[in-house]
Amino acid sequence: MFAPQFSAWLQRRGIHYGWIIAAVTFLTMLMMSAALGLPGAMMQPLGKEFGWSTEQVSSALALRFALFGLMGPFAAVLMERYGLRAVMCVGLALVGSGMALVTLASQLWQLFIVWSLMLGIGTGMTALVLGAVVANRWFVGRRGLVIGMLTASSATGQLAFLPVAAWMIEHWGWRSATVPVFVGAVVIALLCLLFVRNRPSDIGLLPYGQTPAAAGAAPPPPAMVMNWRTPFITLREASSNKTFWILAGTFFICGLSTNGLVQTHFISLCGDNGMGAIPAASVLAMMGAFDFVGTIMSGWLSDRYDNRKLLFWYYGLRGLSLFWLPHSEFTIYGLGLFAMFYGLDWIATVPPTVKLAGVTFGPQKVGLVFGWIFAAHQLGAATAAYGAGFARTLLLTYSPALYAAGAACLLAAVLVLLIKRPAGPAAAAPVKRPAAPTSVARA
Repeated sequence: MFAPQFSAWLQRRGIHYGWIIAAVTFLTMLMMSAALGLPGAMMQPLGKEFGWSTEQVSSALALRFALFGLMGPFAAVLMERYGLRAVMCVGLALVGSGMALVTLASQLWQLFIVWSLMLGIGTGMTALVLGAVVANRWFVGRRGLVIGMLTASSATGQLAFLPVAAWMIEHWGWRSATVPVFVGAVVIALLCLLFVRNRPSDIGLLPYGQTPAAAGAAPPPPAMVMNWRTPFITLREASSNKTFWILAGTFFICGLSTNGLVQTHFISLCGDNGMGAIPAASVLAMMGAFDFVGTIMSGWLSDRYDNRKLLFWYYGLRGLSLFWLPHSEFTIYGLGLFAMFYGLDWIATVPPTVKLAGVTFGPQKVGLVFGWIFAAHQLGAATAAYGAGFARTLLLTYSPALYAAGAACLLAAVLVLLIKRPAGPAAAAPVKRPAAPTSVARA
């Protein structure tokens, strides 16, 4: 009963409750991404304490990425059946518990249980699909900007927390770095219980940016009836569309060139080139700062410009930056230049991809379709997480993995231009901000 009163209080001040939902979702995704990024800082300490090779630890991280992505379509079903609040709280509980239990692990199979299963499933329940569902349910105006903001939290949490984690690991041991994530998961779960509601209609509101006249002229279609077969039916229908395969293929490359490669192996890569964990994590934090700006700007741009051309530039610049990294000499200047170009489009690809999926498949199916596209992203991440670790163990260098990822990004830049330009005003027309949020008359 707290949310309706708070919504009415905000409405009298000209603030739509959707921004509260977006803020709590931002914090949830921020914490989940911090939990995903933390194992990258623990890879070398775990290897030293338990004698595990880079390939062994990478295999646990690869399975986590795969589960993280494959949960996406089914997370959309869970959100439809049980609501946003329940899914967010369960996901936070799994991640918090996994971070607490990993401090007790001493065998490799235990690492697979707490990092691969618990962390993979928990984060998968509240991954980028959550941001897409929240943006499409609660916003008509500023939808691209909201997607950009929520996406920025996903990368920023992974990168910004790492310097703190690296400092804690160096001074207090790797187990200490799990404490902030555990505490954060508990606090944010309480915020979800208090503030999150499933749809605007639950508290008598229209989505932000929708006017009563528009709602009356074109009432929203009823929610899809979902069961556990729905994601597979949606996949079968989407697979007949060329745009789906291009978006899934390029997003596979996106995951391969970000989460799986740089997020997982960057600190280890810098260690191979004489740079300590804390300076390396600081470079990742610099990427997070650039990503925060770049991804929000990408959301703003996706409301106004051709999303295919945006993706062309994002993938092309990322590929060139990965070619540059082995030649940066791992100096502050060289890595700073890499962090700037690479960080600006770390996950800037998400808003245009979500927008293209929404225009192609419609708002009713975009959550499920993007869930499968995101699954491809994380399968790419899993491929790079294991493949780069295997290459490092076999060849004692990460350079082949970096060159391969850079070439794949250039291929993705070409592929996105094969998408047919979306027709209609939804393709690129900006949405004007409404004068004030409007309530739905209560029955």
